[in-house]
Amino acid sequence: MRRSRRVRALAALALGAVLALAGCGAGGRPDSGSGGSTEGGGSTVGITADTVKVGSHFPLTGVAAPGYSEIPTGTKAYFDWVNANGGVNGRKIDYVFRDDAYNPTQTSQVVNELVLQDQVFAVLGGLGTPTHGAVLDFLNAEGVPDLFVSSGSLLWDQPQKYPMTFGWQPDYEVEAKILADHVAKTFPQARVGLFLQNDDVGQDAERGIRRYLDRQIVSVQRYTPGNTDIGPQMSALQAANADLVIGFNVPSYTALTQLQGQKLNYKPQWVYSNIGADPVLVGSLLGRFSQGQVTDSSLLNGIITDEYLPRADNAADPWTAQFDAIWKAHGDGGPLTNFRIFGMSQGYAFVQALLAAGPNPTRQGLVEAIEKGGTQFQGPWAAPYRFTPDKHSGMSGVKVVQVTGQSTKALTPVRTTTNGDAPITDATNGETPVPPNGIPTAPGGT
Repeated sequence: MRRSRRVRALAALALGAVLALAGCGAGGRPDSGSGGSTEGGGSTVGITADTVKVGSHFPLTGVAAPGYSEIPTGTKAYFDWVNANGGVNGRKIDYVFRDDAYNPTQTSQVVNELVLQDQVFAVLGGLGTPTHGAVLDFLNAEGVPDLFVSSGSLLWDQPQKYPMTFGWQPDYEVEAKILADHVAKTFPQARVGLFLQNDDVGQDAERGIRRYLDRQIVSVQRYTPGNTDIGPQMSALQAANADLVIGFNVPSYTALTQLQGQKLNYKPQWVYSNIGADPVLVGSLLGRFSQGQVTDSSLLNGIITDEYLPRADNAADPWTAQFDAIWKAHGDGGPLTNFRIFGMSQGYAFVQALLAAGPNPTRQGLVEAIEKGGTQFQGPWAAPYRFTPDKHSGMSGVKVVQVTGQSTKALTPVRTTTNGDAPITDATNGETPVPPNGIPTAPGGT
């Protein structure tokens, strides 16, 4: 069933790439025979005495490029910082990222090049559910560590089928559970509408939302990425008298829902997934889609969303301050953004995983190190990872926030849960201190 859903989602999203911004090994699988190996039999493709080559795919051009093209620039800046401080066990990180224009066919092509021509040791942070879903089989067949996918789909948590693949951010079901629980407690009389991307994003989210709000839901509307006419969906939500709408959608559709709501004089309380709620990016999209009639992000004031990483506008956060110093030293210009912090945080997680794999890493050894110690990795993320041999999901929680201008204010502490009927609890671990120079020094810790 999951596979058939993925096939349907890929078809819809490949056809509708316009405005379809990205959301946004257990089992002892042997390494493929596509490269060198140690005496113990583990693949060392991409590893030399003084380098480790890592690859990724991102929409550097096209309609999905705004915001998301900044992620790999953050990762590169972080790796350049680590390299300037001696690398990882004496190896410099050689980071290669290629443009897939958020097109699954192009993703397949560039990832094929990364693996077979560039011979990367691992793929890190490949972005997008439809795009990265197109290369799951290939990466796992080749025995390439497929780490920390930039998407909250549950596709990445199938260790028996895809033992080399790991999620990273909170998955959409976990995120939806925490948001829905907050809505149920804060707005117990609300008539709830859902505005969902018509693929795994929306289906995973709806599963989590219904655990807490099933009786309050009065309308469920879905959109197909690429179809920008969402008037019928918005009119249906309004006709159902939904006074609170939860949207699990990409940023372009946050802008479209706000503009369509303004046109209809429809003003519910909006609750958006993190993937669609960056106020700076959405503010720029509002201006573009309205042809300059809306010139800032004031329409977003008061919306509820969630966070799991430090914010670029919070200079008082020690992690933000550290990332700002890294960006000033090694960035390619422009301001530090939330997307660049996302990329730096993924780079930090990769360095910690590489350290955990030891001084002579292999592909399979890297996967096993994440499975063995990933729940103890510490860094800028809000909640612990859920990595084990039987689970490859990423972070276990978020905090609920409300947008104020181009920043946010916290409405809850960090809350954690996992899939299914697992309870939601407040996190107790507290914020991880920033290590010296912002570089982890030991596996499982700072």
